[in-house]
Amino acid sequence: MAGRVFEVTLQPAGLTFLADGQQDLLTAARDAGIAVPAACRNGVCEICAARLVSGQALNTRTHQPCMPGSEIMLCRARACSDLKLEITAVMAAGQTIPRKMQARVTGLEAISHDIYRVRLSLPRRRELVFHAGQYLAIQLPDSEPAYFSIASSPDQAELELHIQASPDWVSAQRVVDALRTLTEITLELPFGKACLAAVPRQPLVLVAAGTGFAQMKSVIDYLRHANNAQPVHLYWGVRRLADMYLLDLAREWEQELAPLFTFSPLIGDNEDNDWAGHHDQLARAVLSDGHDWANVQVLASGSPVMVYTLMDALLAQGLPENAFLSDVLEYAPR
Repeated sequence: MAGRVFEVTLQPAGLTFLADGQQDLLTAARDAGIAVPAACRNGVCEICAARLVSGQALNTRTHQPCMPGSEIMLCRARACSDLKLEITAVMAAGQTIPRKMQARVTGLEAISHDIYRVRLSLPRRRELVFHAGQYLAIQLPDSEPAYFSIASSPDQAELELHIQASPDWVSAQRVVDALRTLTEITLELPFGKACLAAVPRQPLVLVAAGTGFAQMKSVIDYLRHANNAQPVHLYWGVRRLADMYLLDLAREWEQELAPLFTFSPLIGDNEDNDWAGHHDQLARAVLSDGHDWANVQVLASGSPVMVYTLMDALLAQGLPENAFLSDVLEYAPR
């Protein structure tokens, strides 16, 4: 089967990936960025079991063909044709049911004048499945849940958060103070449909304002370790240079991922918290680069005003509505 490439569809998630005849299905799925549960990788644990709905595969242990209706282990099977597989442990973007988990605070550091980087360890991390770009809730006693984007990739051992907590932001400061004193906290996760369950098949445009960068960091870290072949352009807008709290990291991505990755920083040079002009400025910067808006996917993270300003501008340029992803569309519908 050398040189032949087949399309594999996972049901009920509806995710697809490509696999050649020399590659086991688990490796091919993970190269496409699809999170398939697995442990032993030799067909013993049966965690990566799937039912073959249609097509033909080869069992690499017995060297016998697998026929429709049979159970196969993705780590021990190769495609001999296009395949449809049933595997309920794989979820489409945004369909994972949130659950509560205990986490241990392993790190808390200030990385700018008002941004804190938080690291969390989960004792049963392998049981947690989320997609790049999703978010979580921190549940503190006698407080409403506090929601933050997950800044780490789904394949990282620890979770990372970026929390903006200026002295006059009471609710966020309460969370930071609690993280300084508590050894364990309760999380609920994952949330959000604006995420990636597999590597994109179109160029990807990421637009972040302020700490919306955290969501984009999760996506970029995820794509760095998946078999991504699509161009990625990150726009990051802030009011002041000091607010671009991980600028060096974005510059490192430029060098590491070139020519597929482009970074465009946008600094408003304005300290007025009521100034709304930066929303239009960010939208104009994105539009000015001349992307083929009929053939891209956009993920935006920021305030509702920023997101809707950007969305309206891009839809007017021909971006399909279903190609614009943002959590704002869910929690702040207009």
